[in-house]
Amino acid sequence: MRSWTDTLRFAFQPVVNLMTGSVAALEILVRPETGDILAEARRDPELDGRLAVTAFRAAVRKGTLLPLHVNVFAGTLADLGGLRGLHDAVREAGRMPWEVTVDVCPPYTHVPRRALLEAVTALRGQGFRICADGVGDGDAPLRLLTDLAPELVKLDSSLLARPAAVRAMRVMCDELGALLSVEGVETESQYAAARSAGAQLAQGELFAPPARLPAADVYVPPGSAGVVPVPRSGPSVRQFVRPAALLPATASAGQVRALLTGSPDVSGVLLVDRDGVPVRSVHRSRFLLSMSGRYGHALYADRPALKLGDLPRTVGADATAWEVLDVVAVGGPGRTSDDVAVVDACGRCVGVVRLADLVRALAESRVEEAAGLNPLTRLPGSDAITGEADRRIADGRAFSLSWLDVDHFKQVNDGAGFAAGDELIRAVGRALLREAVGSTRVGHIGGDDFLVLTDPEELDPLAASVLDVPWSAGGRSVTLSLATVVCAPGSVPDHRQAAACLAPLKKAAKTLHGASWVLGRAGVPGHEVRRGSDRATAPAR
Repeated sequence: MRSWTDTLRFAFQPVVNLMTGSVAALEILVRPETGDILAEARRDPELDGRLAVTAFRAAVRKGTLLPLHVNVFAGTLADLGGLRGLHDAVREAGRMPWEVTVDVCPPYTHVPRRALLEAVTALRGQGFRICADGVGDGDAPLRLLTDLAPELVKLDSSLLARPAAVRAMRVMCDELGALLSVEGVETESQYAAARSAGAQLAQGELFAPPARLPAADVYVPPGSAGVVPVPRSGPSVRQFVRPAALLPATASAGQVRALLTGSPDVSGVLLVDRDGVPVRSVHRSRFLLSMSGRYGHALYADRPALKLGDLPRTVGADATAWEVLDVVAVGGPGRTSDDVAVVDACGRCVGVVRLADLVRALAESRVEEAAGLNPLTRLPGSDAITGEADRRIADGRAFSLSWLDVDHFKQVNDGAGFAAGDELIRAVGRALLREAVGSTRVGHIGGDDFLVLTDPEELDPLAASVLDVPWSAGGRSVTLSLATVVCAPGSVPDHRQAAACLAPLKKAAKTLHGASWVLGRAGVPGHEVRRGSDRATAPAR
């Protein structure tokens, strides 16, 4: 008599790291020959739980070393209180629970919230990683999403037509410490939209269709179709994590050799203890060189691989790429090509990063940044400021946007010469930078115009740094004009509206005597004169 598992087949779809172009994991998809077993599993939590175990075992039989994504309905987790069968299957297969991500799938309607959160807590306690699946096309409330605090959020590709929503989700993911992925990417334009909106992972037919065998290679469009937003302190190491090749600390050198020779793309092996904490790092080239020498196999094959490994170099999952480079620099020149293990808060390995990936990404970010710098002041242009404004709008944070320029600048250039004018502009830029504390951003948008984005409470010292000091060029006294719009959360939809609110304030500042400052608030009529004389006899400036 045939069982329900006889009619099941499974396909594997790669989850692609958009920063490195590598396969980060494989999602296991159910492909029944007959019937709709997923509809049955949605109604039957026990069946759904057994289906997750069967899917995992199917992947193990294919011999893949990649991390795996297993789909489970939210209702199943709430009803069963976890997935004990999956945990047992993972241990029996010699894999680590943190190599498996449980994709929690909608619907969430009518699922007991408390029971679901308790089940997710139990899964995390066993070491599994959690993904919120189907976001944007499902019924996941934002409150529940934040309570789940997933390690990964998967967005439906339909949201790519609404890039502001994707950027907002990226901001939320950064706050939660989660990665952002987009499902169903089918075209290169969708790929470009995913990258430019800040997604770090993606999957879909463009890269590789679901297949019976785990994909070794995927298609990634050539060139950089978009620029992933990079924090000022440097990109997060989570954007570069590759799957780690793990073996228990008790493994023999022969076992390590078999893994390396059978997996040419693996650059090294991490030996971990029973809790998944790295204890030794085995570098591919150095290890194989030792084994291939005269008597090498006879001497080492049956000995513990620990003897041929080095102390692992580790960084936390919240580290930046620059911090990884610091770790590499301390290790000495002989280990610059070693993988660096990325560990979670418990010290368990969640993947590795390669130096080449970091150097390439950091170089690209520096080239991109340099291309946008004004050659006179070496300050970024308007794109950097408006991009930061949009991120704050999406994050629901108040900010102020200021426009500063030199009064009668053409007359300054004509009277004192362009060299004196250039030096004045550089001096103003330096003064703004000296006062640019915390999250303040300063941009030079051309000529004598500067843009400054800062927190509202930082406005007074910033204004004083440029308005309450004497300026001159070629012996001629010079004054500056400052216009500021304060944007409360929800007062503007994007940077364009903030700029539109700023324009009339700049015009008002230009009607005032001396160093002037006009401040307004988005959505509120009128403005406040904070510097300068508003006498009706003031000449046009």
